[in-house]
Amino acid sequence: MLMQLTLGGFAQGAIYALIALSLTVVYRSTTVVNFGHGDFVMAGAFLSYVLVVLAGIAFLPAAVLAMIAMFVLGVFFSKGLIRPIRGGPHIGLALMCISAGYILRGIARMVWGREVLPMPPVFDIEPIFLGNLVVTGDAVFIIGTVFVLLVVFFGLLGLTDLGKMVQAVYQSPRGARLIGLNVERFNDFSWGVGAALGALGGILVAPISLLHPDLGASFLIKGFAAMTLGGFGSLGGAVLGGILLGLAEQYAGAYIDSALIEITAYVFIVLVLFIRPHGLFGRKAVVKV
Repeated sequence: MLMQLTLGGFAQGAIYALIALSLTVVYRSTTVVNFGHGDFVMAGAFLSYVLVVLAGIAFLPAAVLAMIAMFVLGVFFSKGLIRPIRGGPHIGLALMCISAGYILRGIARMVWGREVLPMPPVFDIEPIFLGNLVVTGDAVFIIGTVFVLLVVFFGLLGLTDLGKMVQAVYQSPRGARLIGLNVERFNDFSWGVGAALGALGGILVAPISLLHPDLGASFLIKGFAAMTLGGFGSLGGAVLGGILLGLAEQYAGAYIDSALIEITAYVFIVLVLFIRPHGLFGRKAVVKV
């Protein structure tokens, strides 16, 4: 039973890790937490549904098209709505993110109402039996997809010139401008990448969950909890936080009470902020007087 729970926790945690990573990408480049991000995740899930069910496109091409569309949406969101008010107070940026999220949710409600939509099965992979452990096709696909994406993402970040430029902007936007980097364009790009990664989380959720316009609200909390646990601004911490949250949900639901699955993320947020506010890998703020 423990191994089965661990496998399920890794699969669920991989999705949380993607969402937390997508939040962190935006936060590190702009210091803005996108509180409307859950609805970007929902939009990615619904867009993949439209492409697969209504347009008849195969799941993998539909997933790529949905991510590209959400990347473009993220870039335009940054250029059109965030950049003009970037010099203002952070509360204005937060409210803009929330408003954009509610617009996406409202559009979904206008089209589908309160209807709950099932995605056709897309993981055509036979389960693997290892003793009492059943490795399902969806777990293989989700964990494999997220693992490959993370290897590519962190490889680009750590081993390429592009990654060095990204690190330069992360560490010192002013210094990056002095060496000729276009920080504004990089910020727009970060919003696009964040939206695309969040959409991938929704796309992976779609075949194993029922779709509805309020889907993103819970995933925002999960991603935020994982981001808080890993440490604000830590890309690796966001991934680890997501995995730990997925495992904690499975263990708490099985060994204590199934009702705990719904509140584990909130418990994580409270405990981390109370015990270690900067998270596992975040840097403790130092104020110089």
